[in-house]
Formats: sequence, structure tokens, C-alpha cells
Amino acid sequence: MTTLTVTIDDRQATALKTKAEHYGLAVEELLAASIESLVTQPEPDFERALKHVLAKNRELYRRLA
Repeated sequence: MTTLTVTIDDRQATALKTKAEHYGLAVEELLAASIESLVTQPEPDFERALKHVLAKNRELYRRLA
């Protein structure tokens, strides 16, 4: 596991703490979840290609269902 240190201004720190409290999480948990969401999010080009293929083959998928 890697430890990172990030410097943020006081306004951001307060907003982050407030958001974490809203979700009932520690700041570290909220940051870890946010990072996980960011790094696992598909790339925009992949999303466009996926939507194109699904739209192109919609009728075929409907018939096979």
C-alpha cells in the first residue's frame, strides 16, 4: 500500500470534511472511494465505442432476447 500526502487549502479541507461527515465517512475513506471511482471509470473513447456498438446492434440484441 502506498501513502500519499496532498496539500489543499483550508476551504477545500473544510468542504472535504463536511462532505465526508454527510456520508458518514472518515475523510480518508471518502478520498479512497473517490480515487477508486476515478481510476476505474472507463475512458470516454471506450464509452463512445460501446454506445455506438450497442446502438448499431440494438435490433439484433432485441431479436436474440
